[in-house]
Amino acid sequence: MPVVVVESPAKAKTINKYLGSDYTVLASYGHVRDLPPKDGSVDTDNEFAMTWEVGNDSRKHVKAIADALKDDNELILATDPDREGEAISWHLEEALRKRRAVKKDTPVSRVVFNAITKAAVTEAMQNPRQVDTDLVEAYLARRALDYLVGFKLSPVLWRKLPGARSAGRVQSVCLRLIVEREMEIEAFNPQEYWSVKAMLATPRGQEYEARLTVLGGDKLDKFSISNETQAELAVQAINSRDLSIKSVEAKPGSRNPSAPFMTSTLQQEASRKFGMGARQCMNAAQRLYEAGYITYMRTDGIDMAPEAVTMARNEIATRYGDNYVPNSPRIYKNKAKNAQEAHECIRPTDMSVDAGQLAKLEADQRKLYDLIWKRTLACQMAGARLERTTVDIGSDDGQVVLRATGQVVLFDGFMRVYEEGRDDVAAADEDDKRLPQIMQGEKADKRSVAPEQHFTQPPPRYTEATLVKKMEELGIGRPSTYASVLGTIQEREYVRKDKNRLFPEDKGRIVTIFLLNFFRKYVGYDFTAQLEEQLDDVSAGERDYKNVLDRFWRDFSVAISETTELRITEVLDVLDDALAPQLYPPREDGSDPRVCPKCGNGQLHLKTSRTGGFVGCGNYPECTYTRPIAGEGADGDERVLGEDAGDEIWLKAGRFGPYVQRGEPTPENKKPPRASLPRGWSKDDMDLEKALVLLSLPRQIGDHPDGGMISSNFGRFGPYIMHQLSDDAKPTYANLKDPNDVFEIGMNRAVELLAEKRAKGPGRGGAAAKPLKELGDHPDGGAMNVMEGRYGPYVKWEKVNATLPKDVDPKDVTVEMAVELVNEKASKKKPAKKKAAAKKTTAKKTTTKKKAPAKKATKKADE
Repeated sequence: MPVVVVESPAKAKTINKYLGSDYTVLASYGHVRDLPPKDGSVDTDNEFAMTWEVGNDSRKHVKAIADALKDDNELILATDPDREGEAISWHLEEALRKRRAVKKDTPVSRVVFNAITKAAVTEAMQNPRQVDTDLVEAYLARRALDYLVGFKLSPVLWRKLPGARSAGRVQSVCLRLIVEREMEIEAFNPQEYWSVKAMLATPRGQEYEARLTVLGGDKLDKFSISNETQAELAVQAINSRDLSIKSVEAKPGSRNPSAPFMTSTLQQEASRKFGMGARQCMNAAQRLYEAGYITYMRTDGIDMAPEAVTMARNEIATRYGDNYVPNSPRIYKNKAKNAQEAHECIRPTDMSVDAGQLAKLEADQRKLYDLIWKRTLACQMAGARLERTTVDIGSDDGQVVLRATGQVVLFDGFMRVYEEGRDDVAAADEDDKRLPQIMQGEKADKRSVAPEQHFTQPPPRYTEATLVKKMEELGIGRPSTYASVLGTIQEREYVRKDKNRLFPEDKGRIVTIFLLNFFRKYVGYDFTAQLEEQLDDVSAGERDYKNVLDRFWRDFSVAISETTELRITEVLDVLDDALAPQLYPPREDGSDPRVCPKCGNGQLHLKTSRTGGFVGCGNYPECTYTRPIAGEGADGDERVLGEDAGDEIWLKAGRFGPYVQRGEPTPENKKPPRASLPRGWSKDDMDLEKALVLLSLPRQIGDHPDGGMISSNFGRFGPYIMHQLSDDAKPTYANLKDPNDVFEIGMNRAVELLAEKRAKGPGRGGAAAKPLKELGDHPDGGAMNVMEGRYGPYVKWEKVNATLPKDVDPKDVTVEMAVELVNEKASKKKPAKKKAAAKKTTAKKTTTKKKAPAKKATKKADE
């Protein structure tokens, strides 16, 4: 019985169903080996030799495969059909040979399938091959490059920029795109322009809208009407003339469907239509693939297998009729240069199965499957036929011409099933509007004429979808890297996502400016794209991977050594100059923007801390003025709200948000009273009265009937009331829902809340919390539930609590996802306990001769 190895247990379960009892199907649970995170894992002095280590979590999976090979001396590697999958197969074979589980006479073969269906799996098993050396070497080059950049450059960041966490070969270039877009937005100067629109009507009373295109006999461009005065003159010119229809032109038009999905376009469309992050999209796609519903989801390819095209055309005819099937199949050409990534497009494995037939799927998987199914059918459907109409309405003297446009859909074609989303909804084409019947020569009745003011808009901030699209255009990264790169820059707190848009944090800005000044070549768009092309050449067998590494390392190591010798003050001086336009914009009064607005004589300068960059006064500690580096005026973030009892009351910005403070630190009073702004309070609305209310906290509500004072305040976890019966008694705390209750709650309500809290008993109180979602039992037994926690939702299984990733909605958590999360969390706790248990068992077994062989075998298996 051959041993078949795949990556995941879900995939193993599906494949086992097709192969039956003649095979043993096991999961490797992803990569079994990686480079140890220490210096020397890639030996740059020894032809880039790489030291690999089997991960703690992977040892038991490798052991299970090795144990299976004792009984079945044949290994079939069936990992994913891409560079990563090839690498996992190579790692597995190497690890098993190292522990002598794979012997010289053990047949080892590699099979690949683009979809987990019975037909695809059966065909793959009949066409085995060996592990592809070219693909493995391309993986080795990529992994070594990522290690050298990350492991050599990150320590430079830690030393020169406290708070910076890491740099990466693709990650840092992706971050640069976001930072430079933010700088474009900040430097943007809006330009005013006006348009004039008229609501007109046919002689039959049907209304339609037209815009002014000719004024004074001259054709208008976007900026021809630049102010309100000119716009009003244009309105008068229209109102003072009779208008009639000068021409009506109807042209046939057509629209063709978009190509089927590849990885990047799937991520973009899932973001546009569902607001899914790249990682969430790929997690859902992975589960659909492993369950056998779609083809492999990491691909640059847009071609479709002939049998799939036939299936799609048959399904279109069955569901919508023969007139929706084009005369010949649509052919889509691959854009990908590197053949190893250019698999078939992402499509359903069975075109007859729509999302309505997959009710058992989780919500995000069902939505994504529906998107893939519709796009796949649409790409093989007939084009839409349209009629586009352009109507020119003008005055007899030719001084004024307005234009109305619209279209009629004569045949919807593929649009009956699917239309591609737009990144900018506001830019919807005006031609989409329908027009009433309009005849040439008839009068146009003016119902209203109105000018409209506009301003040019800065380029929009990237969404994950538009960023992936930009990276793809520049040739940066590959399908398998987009989701992880976008996740990393957010986890590092270089970037935050707000309303689906990506904003650079101060920390990310500082890192980018540092890299642009000291490692510009390595965050260059062209350089990174060229390096990707070289790696593609390696995967195609056209270039030696060690030559690629050698050429890169020769220059990179010099840049590292030069920067290592710089002092932090030298680095900050360079960054301060580079960021000067953003840090020190001109002041309205014309004064020096670098002069401290607080003390009036210190010079402002860029500084760094563990939490990122900020601007501070050079007279510190005498002057403590600070402000963030991004998006603020030169004196906008720290201000005096007024005076009270001889003290200045300040509004400041700190690590955990805005706060108010009484006075400044002095040698006698190093920590003056301060209070953070409660959630929901805006720093823009702060005044002296509100600040004094905050600084007066805790508020004393009154004496409790049983003795002791009841007080209210804001704490780490929100607003609360507190009561302590005596000095040695433990206080009772009760949470308040509304922050305003801190200032408004009365005695009766406070006593009632405290009584309710005490009735629940000690601890966090009383009745068990109700799960947000019940998931069922873990494979090892015990219920799993999604709970609401102090730090956000988490999966609870027995004593294991695993926090949900930020982009995962509790409602979308599946059993498989929960098992993966709790197993990962549990594995992090196991090594220490396991060690202690093994020690204890060893001591016991020394007294029992029968157990000695088993002990020896166990030790060997663990090595």
